[in-house]
Formats: sequence, C-alpha cells, structure tokens
Amino acid sequence: MSGGGPLVLRGIGELVTNAAGDEPDNLGLIADAVVVARDGLIEWAGPAGSPAAPAPRATDLDLAGAALIPGFVDSHNHLVFAGDRAQEYEARMRGLPYSAGGIKATVAATRAASDATLRALLGRHVAEALAHGTTTLEIKSGYGLTVDDEARACRLAREFTNEVTFLGAHVVPPEYAAEADAYVDLVTGPMLEACRPYARWIDVFCDKGAFTVAQTERILRAGAAAGLGLRLHAAQLAPSGAVRLGVSLGAAAVDHCTFLEDDDVAALAGSGTVCTLLPGAEFSTRQPYPSARRLVDAGVAVALASDCNPGSSYTCSLPFCLAIAVREMGLNPAEALKAATWGGARALRREDVGRVAPGARADLVALRAPSYRHLTYRPGVNLIDQVWRAPRESTVM
Repeated sequence: MSGGGPLVLRGIGELVTNAAGDEPDNLGLIADAVVVARDGLIEWAGPAGSPAAPAPRATDLDLAGAALIPGFVDSHNHLVFAGDRAQEYEARMRGLPYSAGGIKATVAATRAASDATLRALLGRHVAEALAHGTTTLEIKSGYGLTVDDEARACRLAREFTNEVTFLGAHVVPPEYAAEADAYVDLVTGPMLEACRPYARWIDVFCDKGAFTVAQTERILRAGAAAGLGLRLHAAQLAPSGAVRLGVSLGAAAVDHCTFLEDDDVAALAGSGTVCTLLPGAEFSTRQPYPSARRLVDAGVAVALASDCNPGSSYTCSLPFCLAIAVREMGLNPAEALKAATWGGARALRREDVGRVAPGARADLVALRAPSYRHLTYRPGVNLIDQVWRAPRESTVM
C-alpha cells in the first residue's frame, strides 16, 4: 500500500471508525461508506453521498455491502517459543489446576531451538494472526531466561513488530530456583542491557509461582530508567498489590486481572493505565472469567488481547476472544470490538492504529458479513475476507 494512486474502497455497508474515541460502545458507524487511503495512511472516510467523497474511478474496489473495521490491535502475546504443551492442556481438561510452572517446559524447548526454527514458528503465528484480522501485534520474550536467549527472542520479535516487550521476568529459571533475587539482579542488569536495543516495553509476571510485588517494582523501575515503557502481568492467579503497583508506576497496561479487588478497580478507574483482559487464558485454564462489565461500568479503560502462548491460550484469533468476552465477561458486541481495536491501541499508547480517521494507518479488515455484529454472532467462523496493512519501517507488522 505505497506509491501510485490512492486505495479507494466503496460499497462499504457498515464502516467502524472508532471516531468517538474512548466511549466504550460507540463505534462511530457510517453506513454506505467510502474510505480513501494513500501511502499507507487514511486520507478520507465518510458517507458515499458526502460532497467530500471522491468521484468514482475504475480502480476503486467495491466491497458490495460488506462491513469494514479497523485491524485488530493485539497487545499481549508470547510468540517466540518452540515445542508445545498439548499434554498439559489435556491434563487441565481432566481436572488438574493451572500453575505458572509449565512455562519451564517451553523454556527448555526454546533454548534448544535454532534461530531458523524460532523465526519460522514466529512467522507462522504472525501469519495466523493476520489471517484473523490482526494488523498490530505486541510480542514478548520470556521463554529464554538467559541473557543470550532473551536477547535472541527480542531480536527475532523485532523482525516482525516494533511492539517488542522484554519479559525476562516471566518465571525464575531452574538454575536460579534457590536464588530468585540473584536472578532479579541478572534481569535488571546484563539481561536488560542486552534486550534494550530491540525492545519498547518491559513486563513482569507478578503472581504466585513467579515474582513478588517487591521484585516486580525493582524490575519495572530498572526498565523505566533504561527508557522502556511499563507493562505488567497482574492478578492472574490470585489477588495482590500488583495492579495498584502498575498504576502507581504509570504502566501503560496491566494484563490478566482475573482476581481484582475493589481497590484495584478504583485505582484503574482513576488512571491512564489500561486493563487488558485475556479471554483465551480463562478459556484454556478453566479459571473464572473476570467481569469486564464491572470494569467498564467503573470507568476503566479495557482492552482485549489473545495472549497467544503455548501453555495457557494457544490461539491467535481475536474474533474468538471477542465471542468469549461477550458470552462470558459481560461486554456487548460493540464494546468487545472497541476493546480489541481502540482499546489495544491505548494499551500500546498508540493513536495511529485501532481507528479509521485521517492520518491513521490504513490497517483495514473487510468482513464476509454485513455488520461487525457477526464477529460474535458467528463464533468459530473466520469472517475475515480481506486485510489491508500499512507498511512498517524495518518490520513486517
């Protein structure tokens, strides 16, 4: 989508613009719409009958009444890994509980894999996400847990997206099992220095079986001092002070939030921190679904992401996650779509994605359906028909 004349899409039965900004269920819908993009950016969007609409040209694309939405913005993923944990998933379905410990199996497989193997697997997952309408993708490290392996993960992720997150603090690796604080020293020192050139963000899994609130604060402060933005896995397995810590440090997002206390909700509601919910994780782990309705009604900014990873949410499909969020978490279809587009953009502190407006990136998804409502009305059916994605400098995504 660069050079030459503009891309003009006509015959859009329903256009989702998200022009209303942060209003959770206002999608800024336009019926019988036209979108004009040039050099990867939206130039104009509006009703076909508007005096400002361009005159028809032979090169215009007619969507024949299909709905057009902004590309999904998936702000939480763990895609640099080898191996799988299908047996672990089956064991959970047979009644065993989820714990953070399974991550170590993926660490072993990832460390043993070559760069070529990891790159090929990563490319496959990115392609799967694109096929399901995701045009902006965050990718975390976290399955290496040595200086060289974490730097490798961040370097490979950077080949596919600029939204790279350093997650050396995923779990304490086996070789540091009795020396967790020494591992924190490594994360905040040599590992951070090795990963910083490739990463935009730093993240910590703050939960039982992973890192304490005190360790998490130390890691996040080190990341901030190194110029990285802050993200946080919080309250997935049990309530803690992690959510309030993230808010107090100005984190862009706190993610999971399965077990929230009233003070957590109040802190989020009065902040610029987005609460990212991950429906695929609860689906896969059989943990209780958090109430997105509670959060939206309290004024919390909510995002939906896939959390694609080999252990607790092995899906790249945000439409699947939207269907769960509507069925199980209290969102209506408009709120769910807004959370997976504009909400994801807010979680990445981006204003150029997740909406259709002049100056935004021309990341667009045409559906095999007349309305966005079909995304949750027809769960399990991939309704993505066409995807347009603006080029990113020095990156695939």
